[in-house]
Amino acid sequence: MKTACAYIRVSTDKQEELSPNAQKRLILDYCKKNNYKITEEYLFIENGISGKKAEKRPQFQKMIRMAKSKEHPFDIILVWKFSRFARNQEESIVYKSLLKKSNVEVISISEPLIDGPFGSLIERIIEWMDEYYSIRLSGEVMRGMTEKALHGGYQSALPYGYRYDKAHSCPQIYEPEAKVVTIIFNLYNEGKSFLEIARYINLLGYKTKRGAAFEHRTIRYILQNPFYKGYVRWNRQHHDDHTIKEQSEWIIAKGQHKAIISESLFDETQNQIHRRTLPYKSRAASCASHWLSGMIKCSSCGASLVVKNKRYYQCGKYNKGSCPDNHSISIKILEKIVLDSFKKILDCDTFTFIPNNIDKTADNNTQLLAIQLKKIEDKEQRIKQAYRDGIDSLEEYKENKLLLSKERNTLTTTLQTINQNSATKTQIANEIHSVYDIIKDETLDNTIRAAALRSIVDHMVYDKNKDTLKIFFYI
Repeated sequence: MKTACAYIRVSTDKQEELSPNAQKRLILDYCKKNNYKITEEYLFIENGISGKKAEKRPQFQKMIRMAKSKEHPFDIILVWKFSRFARNQEESIVYKSLLKKSNVEVISISEPLIDGPFGSLIERIIEWMDEYYSIRLSGEVMRGMTEKALHGGYQSALPYGYRYDKAHSCPQIYEPEAKVVTIIFNLYNEGKSFLEIARYINLLGYKTKRGAAFEHRTIRYILQNPFYKGYVRWNRQHHDDHTIKEQSEWIIAKGQHKAIISESLFDETQNQIHRRTLPYKSRAASCASHWLSGMIKCSSCGASLVVKNKRYYQCGKYNKGSCPDNHSISIKILEKIVLDSFKKILDCDTFTFIPNNIDKTADNNTQLLAIQLKKIEDKEQRIKQAYRDGIDSLEEYKENKLLLSKERNTLTTTLQTINQNSATKTQIANEIHSVYDIIKDETLDNTIRAAALRSIVDHMVYDKNKDTLKIFFYI
């Protein structure tokens, strides 16, 4: 009696395929009729997995490893059809050849083959037909999805800020999350970075749809998703490795859902992202050829001004022909402008600052925090009721109450700081003065001056046409 294993696969519940249980029943009946021994541990079942890529089928890979092992636990692999083994003819031939070296045979119980060369030819024809069917089916699915996208239909997981409603045929705005989306767009257009916004939203206690903390890439994705201005975007990524396709391949069409963000605000945000995205990573202070290297940005394209011939700064993109404006400026003159700007800030008694709590959005932030605090109250009522009903023990109730208390304290502290300045004017002036004393001292090492500047300045924007220099502090 030969020992066999069964490989059972169903790619989707919409295709004309037998269910896993039906395939299993037919294979076990085949074993009884042909005197094959098979046990439960040698039933390899995969549900909802395509047969195009063998490396993406864990049960298939496990079966192949066992077949090639020294133990050699089975001699035959039984499948309902050869298409269950593979939809890719090249992979099918490769894996069958590997199995043949280990004296393991693949048998389709519904596609019997005769012995000899003619049987091998029939097997290859079946494999080719399976691959052709897969390609044809994939093309039909793609055409259907493309047509739906062109008509504004959405066919992916809904982005943050939206929910599906059974009473409606299109996505609906989910207000608690939509308010956060609005805050994100407003903060970015006020000059905050992706990372700063992520930290702030996390401080408010909000989570992504998956319950995770917001990251800079999460913020960037939200800011660049046209779904928020009422459009659908489809065919943006390759399904295999999730890399981004050429933008010419994307489909962007007017959607059937309501927008959270106006088109004008969304488009302005895209312009801001384009201008503020650096073409090169800023170098560390220790690598800077000059203490201003990597800190001065072009007002036209956002690229860094780079040192040329150790005498002057020029826009890096202008030298490559991709920036239209000449921002050439002598190193000595630029140094003087920067130092004069610092001195002007220190000498001026009327300078103002926006504290870290971002007071422009204080009203919205207070409202968001109030919503979070109300949710904690609701949770406290639920855990109290669960204890009264005997669902939770006293220890569980105390533990849950302690967690909610910690969360409440964090939100309350944040709420208290919303309307308080994070630093006094005197403290800010002292910090700027300390840096100014270092960067103006030409006897100090270039690295020391660069590090001091980077401790309080994020970047500076030089506009030659308007003869202005804007300094963006971390304060």
